[in-house]
Amino acid sequence: MLELKIPEREFYDEQKQEFIYTKAHTLHLEHSLMSISKWESKWHKSYISNPNKTLEEALDYVRCMCITKVDPEVINSITTDNLKTIDEYIGNPMTAVYFFDNDDDTAGKESITSELIYYWMITNQIPFDPCEKWHLNRLIALIRVCSIKNTPPDKMNKANVMKRNRALNEARLKKYHTKG
Repeated sequence: MLELKIPEREFYDEQKQEFIYTKAHTLHLEHSLMSISKWESKWHKSYISNPNKTLEEALDYVRCMCITKVDPEVINSITTDNLKTIDEYIGNPMTAVYFFDNDDDTAGKESITSELIYYWMITNQIPFDPCEKWHLNRLIALIRVCSIKNTPPDKMNKANVMKRNRALNEARLKKYHTKG
C-alpha cells in the first residue's frame, strides 16, 4: 500500500469561475487487480495494454486505487511529484522473484485485461481473496511462478534419447557380460 500525502492547494476552477482551496490529505492507495477492474469497467479498455493514458484517465486510476472514498477535489489536487511517486509505486516489482527471460508469453498477442488475470488466477487455483488486493506486479509474479511450476518438463530431444539409450545398452552389456 502506498501512503501519499497531498499538500493543501489553491487552484482556479474555470467552469465555476472561482478559486478552490483544498486541505492537505493523506491517500492510501493500492495498485491491485481490484483497482484495475474498477478502472476498466469505467473506461472499457485494457489498463495494462494501453500505457499511454490521458491525465483524466491517470487521475481516475488514482481514484480507483484509493482504499477509501475520496473527494474528487483531492484527486484533482495531486501534484506532478505525487504522480511520479505513484508511477514509482506502480512500477515496483514488490517481490524478490526474478525471471531470467524478459519476454512475457502473452506480450503482443492479446490485450491483458482484469478478466484475463482473473482467468489466470482460476487456472492456477490462486484464491481471489486476498490476492486480488495484492500489488499487481506481485500477483503477476505469482501467476508466472505457478505457470512455470505447472509446465511439464521438456521432452528429451533425439540426441539425448540416443545418448541415454547408448548408456543403458553399455550398462546391460557389462552386467550380462555379452558383446551384443
